[in-house]
Amino acid sequence: MSLRYEDLHVGLAFRSPGRTIGESDLMAFAGLTGDYSELHTSDVYAQSSQFGRRVAHGMLGLAYAHGLMWPRTGELRDTAIAFLGIDEWKFAGPIFVGDTIFVNYTIESLRDSKSKPTQAIAVFDVEIVTQDERVVQKGKKALLVSKVPLAAVAASSGAGSGPTP
Repeated sequence: MSLRYEDLHVGLAFRSPGRTIGESDLMAFAGLTGDYSELHTSDVYAQSSQFGRRVAHGMLGLAYAHGLMWPRTGELRDTAIAFLGIDEWKFAGPIFVGDTIFVNYTIESLRDSKSKPTQAIAVFDVEIVTQDERVVQKGKKALLVSKVPLAAVAASSGAGSGPTP
Protein backbone atom coordinates (compact mmCIF):
# COMPACT_ATOMS: atom_id res chain seq x y z
CA MET A 1 0.00 0.00 0.00
CA SER A 2 1.46 3.32 -1.07
CA LEU A 3 0.62 6.31 1.08
CA ARG A 4 -0.13 9.75 -0.29
CA TYR A 5 0.90 12.98 1.36
CA GLU A 6 -2.50 13.43 3.04
CA ASP A 7 -1.99 10.04 4.76
CA LEU A 8 1.25 11.16 6.43
CA HIS A 9 1.34 12.58 9.96
CA VAL A 10 3.75 13.00 12.83
CA GLY A 11 3.87 9.78 14.83
CA LEU A 12 3.09 7.48 11.89
CA ALA A 13 5.26 4.40 12.48
CA PHE A 14 6.59 1.71 10.17
CA ARG A 15 8.62 -1.50 10.41
CA SER A 16 10.50 -2.86 7.43
CA PRO A 17 10.77 -6.47 6.36
CA GLY A 18 13.89 -8.24 7.60
CA ARG A 19 17.18 -8.83 5.79
CA THR A 20 19.70 -11.42 6.94
CA ILE A 21 23.32 -10.36 6.59
CA GLY A 22 25.37 -13.10 4.98
CA GLU A 23 28.99 -13.82 4.15
CA SER A 24 28.46 -12.71 0.56
CA ASP A 25 27.15 -9.32 1.75
CA LEU A 26 30.41 -8.58 3.58
CA MET A 27 32.59 -9.66 0.68
CA ALA A 28 30.51 -7.80 -1.92
CA PHE A 29 30.52 -4.63 0.18
CA ALA A 30 34.28 -4.91 0.75
CA GLY A 31 34.77 -5.23 -3.00
CA LEU A 32 32.45 -2.35 -3.76
CA THR A 33 34.03 0.04 -1.26
CA GLY A 34 37.60 -1.24 -1.07
CA ASP A 35 37.23 -1.67 2.71
CA TYR A 36 38.87 -5.03 3.30
CA SER A 37 39.44 -4.42 7.02
CA GLU A 38 40.22 -7.72 8.71
CA LEU A 39 37.42 -7.13 11.22
CA HIS A 40 35.08 -7.78 8.30
CA THR A 41 37.07 -10.30 6.26
CA SER A 42 39.21 -12.44 8.62
CA ASP A 43 37.80 -14.92 11.13
CA VAL A 44 41.20 -15.23 12.82
CA TYR A 45 41.54 -11.48 13.31
CA ALA A 46 37.90 -10.97 14.35
CA GLN A 47 37.98 -13.82 16.89
CA SER A 48 40.73 -11.95 18.74
CA SER A 49 38.90 -8.62 18.56
CA GLN A 50 36.59 -7.19 21.22
CA PHE A 51 33.64 -8.53 19.19
CA GLY A 52 34.86 -12.14 19.06
CA ARG A 53 33.67 -12.61 15.47
CA ARG A 54 33.39 -10.75 12.19
CA VAL A 55 31.07 -7.77 11.98
CA ALA A 56 29.41 -6.11 9.02
CA HIS A 57 30.67 -2.75 7.84
CA GLY A 58 28.76 0.03 9.56
CA MET A 59 27.97 1.63 6.23
CA LEU A 60 26.64 -1.71 4.94
CA GLY A 61 24.03 -1.62 7.70
CA LEU A 62 23.12 1.96 6.88
CA ALA A 63 22.88 1.24 3.14
CA TYR A 64 20.75 -1.88 3.63
CA ALA A 65 18.50 -0.04 6.07
CA HIS A 66 17.83 2.64 3.47
CA GLY A 67 16.86 0.00 0.94
CA LEU A 68 14.64 -1.77 3.48
CA MET A 69 12.69 1.39 4.21
CA TRP A 70 10.99 3.27 1.38
CA PRO A 71 12.18 1.38 -1.72
CA ARG A 72 11.53 -2.15 -0.40
CA THR A 73 8.18 -1.51 1.24
CA GLY A 74 6.74 0.78 -1.44
CA GLU A 75 4.85 2.58 1.33
CA LEU A 76 5.91 5.97 0.04
CA ARG A 77 6.18 5.19 -3.69
CA ASP A 78 3.46 7.71 -4.54
CA THR A 79 5.08 10.51 -2.52
CA ALA A 80 8.86 10.00 -2.18
CA ILE A 81 10.94 12.31 -4.36
CA ALA A 82 14.45 12.23 -2.91
CA PHE A 83 16.47 11.24 0.14
CA LEU A 84 17.85 14.47 1.62
CA GLY A 85 20.25 13.27 4.28
CA ILE A 86 20.94 11.86 7.70
CA ASP A 87 21.52 13.53 11.03
CA GLU A 88 22.66 12.38 14.46
CA TRP A 89 23.52 8.91 13.09
CA LYS A 90 25.02 6.57 15.68
CA PHE A 91 26.52 3.12 15.33
CA ALA A 92 25.26 1.68 18.62
CA GLY A 93 26.38 -1.93 18.27
CA PRO A 94 27.77 -4.49 15.84
CA ILE A 95 25.85 -6.29 13.13
CA PHE A 96 27.17 -9.85 12.91
CA VAL A 97 27.11 -12.25 9.98
CA GLY A 98 23.85 -14.14 10.39
CA ASP A 99 21.96 -11.27 12.05
CA THR A 100 18.65 -10.28 10.51
CA ILE A 101 18.10 -6.54 10.56
CA PHE A 102 14.81 -4.64 10.58
CA VAL A 103 14.19 -0.90 10.43
CA ASN A 104 11.74 0.80 12.77
CA TYR A 105 10.98 4.35 11.61
CA THR A 106 8.52 7.01 12.70
CA ILE A 107 7.69 10.39 11.21
CA GLU A 108 9.17 12.85 13.69
CA SER A 109 8.33 16.01 11.78
CA LEU A 110 6.59 17.01 8.58
CA ARG A 111 6.89 20.52 7.19
CA ASP A 112 6.15 22.35 3.98
CA SER A 113 9.04 23.04 1.63
CA LYS A 114 10.05 26.70 1.77
CA SER A 115 10.80 26.84 -1.95
CA LYS A 116 8.26 24.48 -3.56
CA PRO A 117 4.60 24.63 -2.44
CA THR A 118 3.84 21.16 -3.85
CA GLN A 119 6.53 19.51 -1.72
CA ALA A 120 7.26 18.83 1.94
CA ILE A 121 10.06 17.43 4.08
CA ALA A 122 9.46 14.43 6.32
CA VAL A 123 12.03 13.66 9.01
CA PHE A 124 12.04 10.12 10.32
CA ASP A 125 13.38 8.84 13.64
CA VAL A 126 15.08 5.59 12.62
CA GLU A 127 16.37 2.53 14.47
CA ILE A 128 18.02 -0.48 12.90
CA VAL A 129 17.40 -3.49 15.13
CA THR A 130 18.43 -7.13 14.99
CA GLN A 131 16.19 -10.18 15.28
CA ASP A 132 16.41 -9.90 19.09
CA GLU A 133 15.49 -6.17 19.02
CA ARG A 134 19.07 -5.08 19.78
CA VAL A 135 19.50 -1.51 18.47
CA VAL A 136 22.60 -1.43 16.26
CA GLN A 137 22.19 1.94 14.53
CA LYS A 138 19.95 4.95 14.98
CA GLY A 139 19.46 8.49 13.85
CA LYS A 140 17.32 10.69 11.67
CA LYS A 141 16.69 10.56 7.93
CA ALA A 142 15.05 13.29 5.87
CA LEU A 143 12.94 12.63 2.79
CA LEU A 144 11.56 15.08 0.26
CA VAL A 145 7.92 14.18 -0.45
CA SER A 146 5.35 15.35 -2.96
CA LYS A 147 1.93 16.70 -2.02
CA VAL A 148 0.63 15.96 -5.52
CA PRO A 149 0.67 12.78 -7.63
CA LEU A 150 4.08 12.14 -9.17
CA ALA A 151 4.23 12.00 -12.95
CA ALA A 152 7.12 9.53 -12.69
CA VAL A 153 4.94 7.02 -10.82
CA ALA A 154 2.22 7.27 -13.44
CA ALA A 155 4.77 6.90 -16.27
CA SER A 156 6.40 3.91 -14.61
CA SER A 157 3.03 2.26 -14.09
CA GLY A 158 2.10 2.73 -17.73
CA ALA A 159 -0.81 4.97 -16.76
CA GLY A 160 -2.12 6.90 -19.70
CA SER A 161 -0.33 4.82 -22.28
CA GLY A 162 -2.45 2.69 -24.47
CA PRO A 163 -1.48 -0.44 -26.36
CA THR A 164 1.09 0.00 -29.07
CA PRO A 165 -0.03 -0.92 -32.59
